[in-house]
Amino acid sequence: MPADPAPASESDLFDPYLWLEEIHADDALAWAADRTAETERIYASAERTALEERLRAVLDAPDRLVVAARHGDWMYDLWRDATNPRGLWRRSPRAAFRAGRPEWQVLLDVDALGTEEGVAWAFGGALHGPAGTDRALLQLSPDGGDAHVTREFDLAAVGFVDDTPFGIPVDKARAAWLDRDTLLVAATVDGGAATDSGYPATARVWRRGTPLADAPVVVSATQGDVGVFVGVDRTDGITTAVVDVWRDFFHTDVHVWDAASPAAPRIVAVPQDAHVDVHGELVAVRTTTPWTVGGRTHEGGTLLVGPLRALVEGDGDADVTGGDALVPVFVPSAHAVLESWTWTKRRLVLTILEDVQSRLVALDPADGWAATELPAGIDGGDLLSVGVATRDADEDDELWLVARGFLTPATLVVTDAVASGPVVVDRAREVFDASGLTATQHWATSADGTRIPYFEVGPRERDGVLPVLMSGYGGFEHALTPEYPSLVGPAWLERGNVFVVANIRGGGEFGPAWHLAALRENRHRAYEDFAAVARDLVTRGVTTADRIGCHGRSNGGLLVGNMLTQFPEDFGAIVCGVPLLDMRRYTRLSAGASWIAEYGDPDDPEDWAFVQTFSPYHLVEGGKAYPPSLIYAATSDDRVGPVQARKMAARLQDETDAEVHYLEPAEGGHAGAIDNAATAALHATIYAFLDDVLVQRPGGASST
Repeated sequence: MPADPAPASESDLFDPYLWLEEIHADDALAWAADRTAETERIYASAERTALEERLRAVLDAPDRLVVAARHGDWMYDLWRDATNPRGLWRRSPRAAFRAGRPEWQVLLDVDALGTEEGVAWAFGGALHGPAGTDRALLQLSPDGGDAHVTREFDLAAVGFVDDTPFGIPVDKARAAWLDRDTLLVAATVDGGAATDSGYPATARVWRRGTPLADAPVVVSATQGDVGVFVGVDRTDGITTAVVDVWRDFFHTDVHVWDAASPAAPRIVAVPQDAHVDVHGELVAVRTTTPWTVGGRTHEGGTLLVGPLRALVEGDGDADVTGGDALVPVFVPSAHAVLESWTWTKRRLVLTILEDVQSRLVALDPADGWAATELPAGIDGGDLLSVGVATRDADEDDELWLVARGFLTPATLVVTDAVASGPVVVDRAREVFDASGLTATQHWATSADGTRIPYFEVGPRERDGVLPVLMSGYGGFEHALTPEYPSLVGPAWLERGNVFVVANIRGGGEFGPAWHLAALRENRHRAYEDFAAVARDLVTRGVTTADRIGCHGRSNGGLLVGNMLTQFPEDFGAIVCGVPLLDMRRYTRLSAGASWIAEYGDPDDPEDWAFVQTFSPYHLVEGGKAYPPSLIYAATSDDRVGPVQARKMAARLQDETDAEVHYLEPAEGGHAGAIDNAATAALHATIYAFLDDVLVQRPGGASST
């Protein structure tokens, strides 16, 4: 359960909706339940029910594509359907799965476990032990939130471990296996400490059969840091413990040591804003801002690789001894940036974005980092993206890829980073009629003259203006690439409408510089970018402002909240999910303190001067015209929390003439929905709202 919000400051006492911040208070829950019921009443119809059933069938389809996770000779998957809404955790021999004839062994029936224990558990993932141990740590959430219990599972015996098991009660804990009987743990419980963001503040080495409270602390953070996160690398038989202390969301101290020796943790001497990846005796470093090391300056977005010892035997300064041993293996250009990278046994595989479409390249460290293109295994003709779904670098160079496009269902491909070409293992079926649709890329011009790309999916032949649904994010260096719209397609595109994905600044579509361009005091650029795309759609004759809707979640919820309050004339409908909205109080709510580096600190008067300019909750004005909105959250969301959504809906309802609808299910966490049924129900209501406002009544006349 999320902690109560921090006390109000003197300025907050003028906020009449502070009472809604008490997440589980009876009056606040009653308010949320009443408004949820009203929204469900308004949008209850045969058409909405039919759409919900169709979306549920898509999500529960027995022949849908399975993208499993590889561990050694096994492929693991969580299967959810109408019979098993919380899922069956299962595995198949890798050879059978690769041949397209998986032989599933059920390891855990999550629904049955919930019935047995009286807790409707949600499966949060598995952390497999070292090869040969047949052990895994399972994460189970009681409500779909980030907090979870951790339990040790015996894969050979197919059951939870009874004899001196590892186990952690509900917490935002993280763990990594050092060996079969030793864990590296970051947890706030049993002697651990928490940061202001609610994450663990210590890393401890925990040996089997001893109390977690007695586990010695090896690395600590301060209360003002974001938190401590742990990992272990086992490349080439070297067990390297890795502890990241996030000073803020983008600045980290990385501690490493050989777990087989009594050596103390040492900080990897790189800039705090760099991304570090340990791989045996090597380390990969991706820069965010320019870094001068070994007599050379490397621009932001460069990936360098070299001996790990060169960066831990220095004195901790950025210009470390041995820095000249680092080799730049990727350097960004105006159109090509590094999205991600992963290792196989003998290769380093890069995912490169070129004008927001991806390709894979394998680098050979034994041949001067020579590059080889890795084909995705699917034809062109669509806007496509490809990514690494799973691999086991301890075993071999096998890569499992997922390739997809806006009109191309996901294809599961297995390939080898060294030897063989791609082999298609399975293809997802089409879930909507795309025969008359086309996907294209366009560019809008933002307020400061920057060109902003966006993807547009819609009818190939148009007759007049059409309703448009826009999606965007614009934060935390997260890039939006082509995805098959398995819910948007049946609910929106198949009805002759248009779907747009805006690649605005703040994201990672053009590397770290694209993100830094909309950070903190420059946040307005992300919002100007999104509005520019909306206006470009009107200029191009695709639509009119009253027929444009937008949907954003989390940071994307903050984005569309600013569309509602700053650019209301450019939109006909707003769908705002699990959002940040009260930027005066966000650092005091749930995990909000962890995002100060992205948005700024509202308790610092200099920061508040710019933060208040993009705080939708404070930009609401009585008497101003706003487009209809649907705001949703989940009571169990322990990352952003439901209270900002509650307060925004209450202020709009009480202080303006705006039409606003609200939804708040109890379960679901930051996802907003805990299983396929809840997901289908939520999206059916979203599209019933959008159809009502943008299709049936352009201009936003009230539905009540």
